Parts: sequence; structure tokens; C-alpha cells
Amino acid sequence: MTVENFALSFFEGVRHILIARAISAIIANMTRYVAFLRAINVGGHTVKMETLRALFQALKFQNVETFIASGNVIFETDAQRAAALERAIAQHLEQNLGYAVATFLRTDVEMRALVAYQAFPKKELDAAGAFNVAFLAQPLNAEQTQNLMALQNKQDRFHVHAREVYWLCQTKQSESKFSNAVLEKTIRAPATLRGFKTIQKLTAQHLAQKNESL
Repeated sequence: MTVENFALSFFEGVRHILIARAISAIIANMTRYVAFLRAINVGGHTVKMETLRALFQALKFQNVETFIASGNVIFETDAQRAAALERAIAQHLEQNLGYAVATFLRTDVEMRALVAYQAFPKKELDAAGAFNVAFLAQPLNAEQTQNLMALQNKQDRFHVHAREVYWLCQTKQSESKFSNAVLEKTIRAPATLRGFKTIQKLTAQHLAQKNESL
């Protein structure tokens, strides 16, 4: 091998190493989020999941997936400011869908912590008719929490933690007077509800596996 060929081979090898390191750095800086969207496929607002995925891909997000048809979108991005992302997504969706879509982001780490968190004793959860989690943009303040807790009764119990409200319904959910609309009116802030089993399945299928493969 001539000196010239050796030099070319050496620099080509270095180039591949640098490219591989750059790709690894990009991947390492990617955060996996779940966007919980309000007003998707409810109240007459019908959105196909392929349309929803395309809207998220238009924002240059990576590995975009949807989970069931209730407004749950999983994606990756190197953007780190969740609040700014929420605003950008909400604005983009409103522009393209024609109505406001409140957006609540949680990282994969936050989702695994949420699933592991025990808001109520297991015995009470097992006996409950329904168990839901409401996602909020900000933690409730003392007044909001007090107003919410004033709605507790033998049928409905609440637990506030971080940016979530946990709702334990002793009977069938359809028999309760509490709802996402009642929650929003009480705390005077947007929210969106998801069943805890849905949250568990989403995390197991799209987030836990991602974590284990690293």
C-alpha cells in the first residue's frame, strides 16, 4: 500500500468514526415523549390516526406512533423545553384541525414513574369501578386542590400528585357526576382524562421496551 492510499484509507476510517459518533450523540440527546391530546375523536371531532401521525411528523418529530384512537401520540425529539413543545404542538394542531387541542406532554421517564406511583391502596384499587388519571399543564395550587377535594364523596375520591389528578370511582364511571368537564370547571384549567389501564398498556408497549433496549 502506498503512502497516499494509506492516508486515504486512514482519513476515510476517521470520517466513518466521526459520523458514527455524531449519530450516537444525536440519538443520546433524543427524548421520548407522549402527547396526551384533548378533544380527539370526542364531541364530533373525528381525526384519523394516520392524519394525526402526519401532523406530528410535519413538526420534524421522529419515530411517531399513536396508541388507540383517543389522542395519544408517542414521538422523539431533541427539543428539551416541554412547555414550549406543548404550545407549538397545540398551535400546529389548531391550525390544521380547525379547533383548539390542549396538549399535555410527559417524558418516558415521567410515564414510568406515573405507572409505578401508588395513589391509593391496592385493596381500594382492586374494588374500584374505575380508575383514571387527569393530565394537567401545571401542578394544582392550594385553592385548586381545595376546590377539587370538596367534590369528594363516597363514590368519588381524588389524589393530587405532581401534574396529575388521580380519580378513583367506587362505582361505574357512567354513574358518577364527575367528569373531565367538571374537573376543568372546578380547577379553571384544561385537562384530559385517561384510564389507568390504558396508561399502563401504552407505557408497557411503547416506553418500557424502549428503555430496556438501551
